[in-house]
Amino acid sequence: MMSMNWNYPTSIWFGEKRINEIQKACDSLNIKNPLIVTDPGILKTDIIQKINESLTKTANIFSDVQSNPSGKNVEEGVLNFNANSHDGVIAVGGGSGMDVGKGIAFMAGQTRPLWDFEDIGDYWTRADSNVIKPIIAVPTTAGTGSETGRAGVYTNEETKEKKIIFHPKMLPSLVILDPELTLPLPKNLTAFTGMDALAHCLEAYSSNFFHPLSQGIALEGMSIVKNFLIRAYEDGNDIEARGNMLAASSMGSIAFQKGLGAIHSLSHPVGAIYNTHHGLTNAVFMPYVLKRNRKVIEEKLISLSRYLNLSDYSFDGFMNWILELRKKLSIPHTLKELINDETQIKKMSIMAKEDPSTGGNPVELDVIDFEELYQNSFDGKL
Repeated sequence: MMSMNWNYPTSIWFGEKRINEIQKACDSLNIKNPLIVTDPGILKTDIIQKINESLTKTANIFSDVQSNPSGKNVEEGVLNFNANSHDGVIAVGGGSGMDVGKGIAFMAGQTRPLWDFEDIGDYWTRADSNVIKPIIAVPTTAGTGSETGRAGVYTNEETKEKKIIFHPKMLPSLVILDPELTLPLPKNLTAFTGMDALAHCLEAYSSNFFHPLSQGIALEGMSIVKNFLIRAYEDGNDIEARGNMLAASSMGSIAFQKGLGAIHSLSHPVGAIYNTHHGLTNAVFMPYVLKRNRKVIEEKLISLSRYLNLSDYSFDGFMNWILELRKKLSIPHTLKELINDETQIKKMSIMAKEDPSTGGNPVELDVIDFEELYQNSFDGKL
């Protein structure tokens, strides 16, 4: 694949072996002493070794990162960052590693707790933007799009709630999209993260908010997923497919500036309580939310079906494509296959209603609606 430099919504270096330019990236941001933030899984690969070999000085590594990152992960990372006088972060991994890296760079100089900056109203203005450190994001999965996002998602371990923390300067200053770094990704994670990218684009496209820039990006992002996710899943060494899915992932995060919806509202409580994979959980809820939103989004999905060149230009045609795609990727059809526990449905329904993603759903939903969605998803009732 050819190498390209893009400048929307931030500086993005795309192409094979671009990770070898990590020192140049640091120099461009005047980072002299970076902290590499990643997760334990990435440490088992040679990716961090490649990064350190490309740096003029071996960087310290912080890897105490959970699959559903917590506020504690960020707090411990900040202690490491400040104790070693770091001046920037290289965030490497999937959404977990990148979110924790972004959180550390954001919180390193703040005096208020992380939860004071939840994505509510203008809470972000509480932060001192002058002390936020520069971030270089290096995704190794193609799904979360955290590399082009202005927020991070963290679990409050005391309340068992996932919170979205937002600040414009949490957007990484530079992103390296090197498809070679995604080659080790196993089939299941290729599927889960790919469905996460699709969920971001689909919910952004379905949202009623007015943002034509994001609408167009969401549309093309779904086209890329349709054309390349199965290829990447079936042949992990297909570099063209891997590169396109990296692009689709970044596009999904840009697109959801327009809004998300009930797929994410339902998924966040499940991930917070049961520690399920976020992309997988989104994939399970997807058809149930589509059905609930049908009366408002049907015309949009007919247009989308045409754009994707599906065999049936209709709501049912799109739904059948989603169901078939999930089968090919071995995605469970029911929530029961993930958690097999109905006791928390009422609690999760309240959490889902309060989730910031709910505001973007094209159909207004109350707690009782979320209860029904959870139950239908648990029982497999479409």
